[in-house]
Amino acid sequence: MPAALTSLLPDRLRAAAAESVGGLPRQFWWLWTSTLVNRLGGFVVTFLALYLTADRGYSASYAGLVASLFGLGSAIAAVVGGVLTDRIGRRPTLLTAQLLTAASTAALGFADGQLMIAVVAFLTGLSSNAARPAISAIIADVVPPADRVRAFALNYWAINIGFGVSAAVAGLVATHGYLTLFIADALSTVLCAVVVFAKIPETRPTAPAAATVGTPAVSLGTVFRDRRFMALVGLTFLLALIVQQGSTTLAVTMGRAGLTTTQYGLVIGLNGLLIVVLQIPVTRLIQGRDRGLLLLTGSLVTGWGFGLTAFAGSSALFFALTVAVWTIGEIVQMPTGMSLVAELSPTHARGRYQGVNSLAWSGASFLGPAGGGFLLDHGGSGTVWGVCAAIGTLAAGGYLVLGRRVDAAKAAGVAEAAARPATSPATASTC
Repeated sequence: MPAALTSLLPDRLRAAAAESVGGLPRQFWWLWTSTLVNRLGGFVVTFLALYLTADRGYSASYAGLVASLFGLGSAIAAVVGGVLTDRIGRRPTLLTAQLLTAASTAALGFADGQLMIAVVAFLTGLSSNAARPAISAIIADVVPPADRVRAFALNYWAINIGFGVSAAVAGLVATHGYLTLFIADALSTVLCAVVVFAKIPETRPTAPAAATVGTPAVSLGTVFRDRRFMALVGLTFLLALIVQQGSTTLAVTMGRAGLTTTQYGLVIGLNGLLIVVLQIPVTRLIQGRDRGLLLLTGSLVTGWGFGLTAFAGSSALFFALTVAVWTIGEIVQMPTGMSLVAELSPTHARGRYQGVNSLAWSGASFLGPAGGGFLLDHGGSGTVWGVCAAIGTLAAGGYLVLGRRVDAAKAAGVAEAAARPATSPATASTC
């Protein structure tokens, strides 16, 4: 947050603001601004399922299929975008992805017919998610390790400021026609690219020399063989399967319950609003606490928050309550998990690691909507939300074990490094 804004606050609030947002580099704040701009116009993914079912008259299963094809494109883009982020740089990867996303989003608004809509949705997912590894890599590049939980929390905060505003506004705009949403989304992505082009330099670290002893080359195969990291990706995938239902199955469920697009927009917009209000104070509260316990708590609250949706009936207020519960889980889990990803990623291979981590979200956006739509059509609402609660519980146990093992390994490494100079000074002096 710029100093000019914090100077307008009372002394006590100024101190809290400085502790929460101070000390982060200028490049981070321009990236934060770009993210905010993009999310303020991010209408399409949130309302795609409702657009296809309520406006175009397609089934929940078809809407789930289209969202899954969007996710399939995202999954491919996660890996490709990660490799390009390391090879050609963060900035060109990010700019190219944003411009292609703007074009495909606008095209989706004009697409007609089931096949054409499905193809363009796939292309939109392919272009949009290619930016994700580059954004995460830039944050890891420019922000010191001690500040990364805070930085990822602030970036997630920007995402949800934009999401909360756009969801509420889009619900109103959609009553007058959906095409406007697609065009506005495309224009916001172009503006986002302009900010990146004008203000964010390349941040890719210099790759270590091939002759450097002890610095092995990192390929995609190396990432997939990293068991500890892949365990984290697997758990993230489980959690993402649940979260994905908020923008797909939840929309269809509320539509079937007789609720309007405006009501859905206000209910799902509560997710972004609560994150805007609570993300910073909660992040300050949880800093330094047991990481495994935080990940467990976040996953349980997220899973069981979605599980409560089974009891919502046709009450918009109860739907809003469930969103409030699982949002608290997100606030605790997301920045903690993203910081752990950055910690486990080698400096010279952050793009690949971030890309594979994005694959968890992309894979979930591929399987989640189709699975949710299928369960909703064939098992009913209770089945969908009961499965969400069960998956959240499973992920919580895995996160607890993994988080504590990573912390134990880190502590052991620090102890070993501290002991080495005292036990072998002669060796150290000859290197």
